[in-house]
Amino acid sequence: MLRPGTLRAASWVSVRHSFPSSAFSLPPPSGTMVARLLLRAWPRSPAVGRGASCRPLSAGFEPGQYLQRSIVPTMHYQDSLPRLPIPKLEDTIRRYLSAQKPLLDDDQFRKTEQFCKSFANGIGKELHEQLVAQDKQNKHTSYISGPWFDMYLAARDPIVLNFNPFVAFNPDPKSEYNDQLTRATNMTVSAMRFLKTLRANLLEPEIFHLNPVKSDTDTFKRLIRFVPSSLSWYGAYLVNAYPLDMSQYFRLFNSTRLPRPSQDELFTDDKARHLLVLRKGHFYVFDVLDQDENIVSASEIQAHLKYILSDNSLAPEFPLAYLTTENRDIWAELRQKLVSSGNEETLRKVDSAVFCLCLDDFPIKDLVHLSHNMLHGDGTNRWFDKSFNLIIAKDGTAAVHFEHAWGDGVAVLRFFNEVFKDSTQAPAVTPQSQPASTDSSVAVQKLHFKLNDALKSGISVAKEKFDATMKTLTIDCIQFQRGGKEFLKKQKLSPDSVAQLAFQMAFLRQYGQTVATYESCSTAAFKHGRTETIRPASIFTKRCSEAFVREPSKHSAGELQQMMAQCAKYHSQLTKEAAMGQGFDRHLFALRYLATAKGIKLPELYLDPAYGRINHNILSTSTLNSPAVNLGGFAPVVSDGFGIGYAVHDNWIGCNVSSYPGRNAREFLQCVEKALEDMFDALEGKAIKT
Repeated sequence: MLRPGTLRAASWVSVRHSFPSSAFSLPPPSGTMVARLLLRAWPRSPAVGRGASCRPLSAGFEPGQYLQRSIVPTMHYQDSLPRLPIPKLEDTIRRYLSAQKPLLDDDQFRKTEQFCKSFANGIGKELHEQLVAQDKQNKHTSYISGPWFDMYLAARDPIVLNFNPFVAFNPDPKSEYNDQLTRATNMTVSAMRFLKTLRANLLEPEIFHLNPVKSDTDTFKRLIRFVPSSLSWYGAYLVNAYPLDMSQYFRLFNSTRLPRPSQDELFTDDKARHLLVLRKGHFYVFDVLDQDENIVSASEIQAHLKYILSDNSLAPEFPLAYLTTENRDIWAELRQKLVSSGNEETLRKVDSAVFCLCLDDFPIKDLVHLSHNMLHGDGTNRWFDKSFNLIIAKDGTAAVHFEHAWGDGVAVLRFFNEVFKDSTQAPAVTPQSQPASTDSSVAVQKLHFKLNDALKSGISVAKEKFDATMKTLTIDCIQFQRGGKEFLKKQKLSPDSVAQLAFQMAFLRQYGQTVATYESCSTAAFKHGRTETIRPASIFTKRCSEAFVREPSKHSAGELQQMMAQCAKYHSQLTKEAAMGQGFDRHLFALRYLATAKGIKLPELYLDPAYGRINHNILSTSTLNSPAVNLGGFAPVVSDGFGIGYAVHDNWIGCNVSSYPGRNAREFLQCVEKALEDMFDALEGKAIKT
């Protein structure tokens, strides 16, 4: 079964759209072209395709309250989004066997083939028919949405490291704006502008424009806004524009994952108007919206944050935040004790806050320190259950750390890009701005929790576990400066396929094996779409990796180039299929979920060791690239794995890797660098250095 932690790779999904061909008689764009053009959702600057031509706010919209005023309502396309298709069972089995081929020897493969045949002709066929029938009864959603929520929320592992990723902002281009108080104020105001714009239905709908000259124009927007929501997607489709599902966006704010026995729940209270601030393990709240739902003045927010930063209290002896790092059942039990000890109202303020702002009291030393601090920190100054924590260090280095159960990376990235753009281009305060002369000691409430001995003991045990686990995590990164997207595209190679091939070569060089590899792909082009898995390890990457690593002298540069091209072509096909909801992972997962729900004995296919092995994702990979992003990271999803965050930029390639003691991240990165050097040599017609 998919270990829930493997979903972490979905945090930085590359949105690769799919296109139902039956909606119109005109044929959709070719899948290969779509996959290539849409390989990244994140690289776009926030302005591209989203309010680049936003109209100025009209009378009645107070300046500084909104990011933009879209003339097309935010949720205009939601009702008419196409539904996520359920693949044909025979296609799923064929794709599954193709992904297993490089991982198994001949005897193992034959056994797996037999399990698949029995499944397809027996219980698998019945389950598939039931899944299709169930899907027809639930046209308001997708077949994967409910099971996916359940899998996240039923997972009992601690969410820190096992699920939550981080994405770090680039510094503000104006260095003086990186002062902690200035940046915290500006980012808080920009986040609130995003909230207000979203709730007022004024945020530009999330769309990928294949032909922006036609679709990303005021003329088109003025026309499409009059097309009923039930038909609007088709209007966008006619001009090669593809709206994305935005159903997860509401959970960005006022939301928390609450620990419950057996299965957690998602809580949202959009009536709450206060911000939660953590500093040195202390909790503070103050209103960021007034009674009319307008954003409190920036100078007041600045004054309140300054007041919090000037609090000289020592760190608490028993920092409550450690509890959010615990096993979910243990945390659920301790939370119940918190409630029965008279903390219910105080916890409600934490849970319902618009978001959690974490102010750290130290500067960031380097990229490795940045990754450790934003991914886990010391456990005292994050509320890991909040939908997201906005973290700002002493030197203004900022990041978003987010909980993963409520949604995938698409909503987080949109928020991230918009906040960076707004806080740097339309900052609410300057370094010279004076905070309001308000009485922050009245407006800011410091939260106090009543802790009995059982709770104090629970916090102490959580701290011990947390500290012990964090000591085992290694993070390292490289920047390969020889080239990037521009060079690879001239070679007619998909940049993503080359990065993935480098990981295959690196692992083969380091450990002599080809192993299960996971790359996430968004299916947000469909209503309530989540993610699908691309399986980058193939017979083609295995053959190519062996040629480069084991016998480079036996192959000419031309032969190596040809093998790379074959890998790229197959990777593009997998990408296209995943984007169209035509992978195999989600379909097999849904069939297993259905069997369990109906009390049916687990089919042999799922008991096959090969099924367990392909879902033990030793290489968990996720890509991101945006003008707002410095870097991002996540932990491995298995104890003997690597967590690989990467980005292929125009002229360089970045890679941020995490590992536990079972693997060596530094050595792996050296092997990645060697793989990239070898591929670039081959592409330039040079001999491979041994």
